[in-house]
Amino acid sequence: MQKNLEPCYYGDYLQLGKLLDAQHPVAPRYGQQAHDEMLFIIVHQAYELWFKQILHELRDVHATMAQPHINERELGTVIARLERIRSIQTVLVQQLTVLETMTPLDFLDFRDYLIPASGFQSIQFKEIEIRLGLRANNRINFDQQSFYSRLNEPDRNFLIGLEAQQNLHDHLDAWLARIPFISTAGFDFWQAYRQAVDRMLADEADIVRQHPNLLPHDRDFQLRELEKTKVSFDCLLDANRFDELKAQGKFNLSQRALLAAVFINLYRDEPILHLPFRLLTALVELDEGFTTWRYRHVMMVQRMIGAKIGTGGSSGSDYLRQTTENNRFFRDLSLLSTFLLPRSALPQLPESLRAALDFHANRG
Repeated sequence: MQKNLEPCYYGDYLQLGKLLDAQHPVAPRYGQQAHDEMLFIIVHQAYELWFKQILHELRDVHATMAQPHINERELGTVIARLERIRSIQTVLVQQLTVLETMTPLDFLDFRDYLIPASGFQSIQFKEIEIRLGLRANNRINFDQQSFYSRLNEPDRNFLIGLEAQQNLHDHLDAWLARIPFISTAGFDFWQAYRQAVDRMLADEADIVRQHPNLLPHDRDFQLRELEKTKVSFDCLLDANRFDELKAQGKFNLSQRALLAAVFINLYRDEPILHLPFRLLTALVELDEGFTTWRYRHVMMVQRMIGAKIGTGGSSGSDYLRQTTENNRFFRDLSLLSTFLLPRSALPQLPESLRAALDFHANRG
């Protein structure tokens, strides 16, 4: 690394002249001062700066995951990038605490001057959502109808073009589907898994039937729930039923990818599966981080405007609540625990496969 030949001045390096001159409240244009409008602007500008950093990390993750072969060192870098995003999400939630020092009356001093602008028009946040895997047809009805109509033409064209490209969810699906070890000559893991599942569910049903403190209706309820669990396992392992449910939107990953994710979670203690498990965990935590931020945002908006319509034309807090429940990126990964077994019930892997899982084989 060469030494710098010209002195670097703090304010010039950070371009503070531009940054600190970027806050222009609108209320004074109408002859009214609104003290808290400055706070409102700064917090949202800070959000956009953090969104920029999140996109910087995501683009790097995207480029790595798009490769046909990813080695362990690159996977470690991807995990580090995702963990950094997770730390940024913590800051995003904490910033709401600062914004909540503004009371509803303080907000009403300038709110109407903002129409029709809203966070709905944050192109960077929409880019984050699209890059992670949320497409227009997976959004709630209001979003499907208004996702592009409220944007200017350059922003609309940019996002439409982005939606046509593969996203991180697509790359994750392809990566999981390439993972070997699941099918091994002379050993059918999924048959052994199916048998282990049947034994586990049969044992749980016996416990419920023989439990002395369960009332009849409680016993019947738990047995029905166990039957639903069995159906879930059946759908996972039956390709035709899985594809039917996928077509209905019940699953987002392909069957092979989801089976690989289950295998990684079941045998995460094996050395070669440790980084893949951390990657899946990082994606679940990232998804949870955005869900937490959305939920806190809902609570703040409800506190600020109650049941009023949002400045962008949505139903306000009700719209945000729907996006919190619906706009998940890696829902299949968050539901993997449905298909897990106790360590004591896991099928015993043949020695040849255990050796491969102990870094004695290359994988794609």
